[in-house]
Amino acid sequence: MDEQRDVIEVLTHDHREVEQMFAELDALRGATDEQSRSRRKDVAEQVTIELVRHAVAEEAVLYPKVKDKVSEAEAERAKREHAEAEATMKRLEKLDPEDPGFDAELQTLMVEIRAHVAEEEGQMFPHLRSVFSQDELVKIGQQVEAVKKLAPTRPHPSAPDQPPGNLMVGPIAGLFDRLRDAVTHRGTG
Repeated sequence: MDEQRDVIEVLTHDHREVEQMFAELDALRGATDEQSRSRRKDVAEQVTIELVRHAVAEEAVLYPKVKDKVSEAEAERAKREHAEAEATMKRLEKLDPEDPGFDAELQTLMVEIRAHVAEEEGQMFPHLRSVFSQDELVKIGQQVEAVKKLAPTRPHPSAPDQPPGNLMVGPIAGLFDRLRDAVTHRGTG
């Protein structure tokens, strides 16, 4: 029988996927041919999609539990970090790889996300393991996976980041984002 991944495994897997995309973006930095620039834009869009879905799931499912059973300060810090990264993604979304500010915004995003990942994996995740049972962590992982399927794919910095607002706006924004992505073929490269 397949064993379900717990929330820490789900989120750590997301972190590794994003880091792989960051490595590809770094490798393509400075490329001048059209194919490389196009690939760089596609990967930057894919990073945004993954980060937004990941952040929405954490804010809707995980952080309320962290706030209740681990530390309100830890949950609030993580949400502030998400807000900063979301603002960076919104600025990055408007730029093409040949724009002068693209590399600077991309570098800012990488620094923000790597710091956030280090804090989650170094502090929050060990706290989760000490406070929640393995069964609880698996259930939270299932909830995170379900929310990611409905979550927006574009940054919405002004959207609510806590219940009940995020639970009402998130799926609607997600639906419109996915429709817009389908029309523009965003995230398919």
